[in-house]
Amino acid sequence: MPKNLSELSGRKGIVDSLFEKMGQAAVEEGTPSKEELGKLADEFLIGKANTYGAATFYDFMKPENKGKKVYVCNGSACLCAETQDGVKKELKKHFKEEEIGHMTCLGRCHENAAFHLGGYNYSGKAIKEIRSVIAENHKSSRDSYAVEAHGIAVLTAEYDKKELFHLLRNALRRDSIEILDEIKGSGLRGRGGAGFPIGFKLESCRSVESDTKFIICNADEGDPGAYSDRYLLEERPLAVLFGMMVAGYAAGANWGVLYIRAEYPDSVEIIESAIEELRHQNLLGEDIQGSGFTFDFKIIKAQGAYICGEETALINSIEGQRPEVRARPPYPTQEGLFGKPTAVNNVETLAGLLYIIQHGGRAYKAIGTERSSGTKLVCLDGRFNRPGIVEVEMGTPLSEVVYKWGDGFKEPVKALHIGGPLGGIVPLSKIDDLTVDFESFTQAGFLLGHASVVSIPKTFSLMEYINHLFDFASYESCGKCFPCRLGTKRGHELTEGSLKNGMKIDRELFDDLLHTLASGSLCAHGGGIPLPVRNAMEYFNDELKAYFN
Repeated sequence: MPKNLSELSGRKGIVDSLFEKMGQAAVEEGTPSKEELGKLADEFLIGKANTYGAATFYDFMKPENKGKKVYVCNGSACLCAETQDGVKKELKKHFKEEEIGHMTCLGRCHENAAFHLGGYNYSGKAIKEIRSVIAENHKSSRDSYAVEAHGIAVLTAEYDKKELFHLLRNALRRDSIEILDEIKGSGLRGRGGAGFPIGFKLESCRSVESDTKFIICNADEGDPGAYSDRYLLEERPLAVLFGMMVAGYAAGANWGVLYIRAEYPDSVEIIESAIEELRHQNLLGEDIQGSGFTFDFKIIKAQGAYICGEETALINSIEGQRPEVRARPPYPTQEGLFGKPTAVNNVETLAGLLYIIQHGGRAYKAIGTERSSGTKLVCLDGRFNRPGIVEVEMGTPLSEVVYKWGDGFKEPVKALHIGGPLGGIVPLSKIDDLTVDFESFTQAGFLLGHASVVSIPKTFSLMEYINHLFDFASYESCGKCFPCRLGTKRGHELTEGSLKNGMKIDRELFDDLLHTLASGSLCAHGGGIPLPVRNAMEYFNDELKAYFN
């Protein structure tokens, strides 16, 4: 059935998108009506249960969203900053309780107190000026934060637009297999978490015969604490688009799809403008510059679902299906979007291709470590004395990032949650042992992931934090496999009962639950959540043992 739905959803191609039409139907009321969903089902020749089941999954289309006017960030960075109760208190002076919803991370982790109003994001001191924000009809509130490169600047380097356009034209004059070899030779690994080499994905996609292929930019950066992809989309948009086009040329793809979070409204507008710049330069469309290469872009605005950061759930989402994780094989490079070969990579990975084409794969490979080449963007949250984004060469000591460039903390911190909700909780005592690369973190029992850093204050209860993680994981589970669907909920019930009712958790039962999640879940969502929990129990046993029998 899923393959049939993929085919039916793709009947009109990527331009006429079922998912996009669902989102448009939800704009006025906050959720599409059953009548509108029924019409879409008839238009795309699928069942009404399919359109209803898909629409009701997403935060910004589900019926519970109806009538919401303002949304409060409930990401872990804002949670640990302990700003959100104050935000809600102020918003309740201007909005009814039922008009206030939530969004999971708005990418304002550097200053917290984040909320979304009238299609725009706000943070920091904005809540203290809420009257004027409302009076000004919710005009965009662009934020600013420190961005520094230490070592070679790859992703944060300024680029001249004319030179970028010239470089792209020259790249399309080269043999596409030569471009692929440069990418493979660079050793560039995916920056979204898994660290899979992009060159192998593009080669796999290239090797499959098909009249249509896709390059998807996974811009659904949902990890609380991370805002590096937002930075690239808004401050280096042409670098991202350049990377997608080069990837498309190497893989033989003719479409670039950007799946951008609804929580990043400014990113959508800026990328749209950058696409038009490329079009004005005659660098999009049929037979670009006589190269024989045909390529164009499509922006898909996501509707609020963390699981869409997983590539197969993202593909299902674009198709208008429920964003459930697919079993593999087949892999997306074999059968992806609408059943066509598809290479999915995140924003930071694709943006790195600009440097590779500029300087060559060998030059990129020479940066960083043997197995983790290149640079990494590290996001520092609002607890740092110098919050913002730091670009470092892979292999840089984590202690330098924290104390030298982040300038330490505004108040005592006991641990750093690095790599998003599924990343490891690193006690301060371990910072000196780690370097910013995949191997160092994995060998020490942590996960580099997105390299988002959420500071956990000494005064913040770790059991409260674990409870928050289970709640988050349960809420965001796609529900396809029972270890994740049931296990995350059971974990939340146990920690909630311990915190609120003084219930002692059976340690053996809890360990068994974590084992089942880690070994039985279909994807990294359920399989990854035990990692930070185990880290907390290992390094903060004295604090947590009171909750267990």
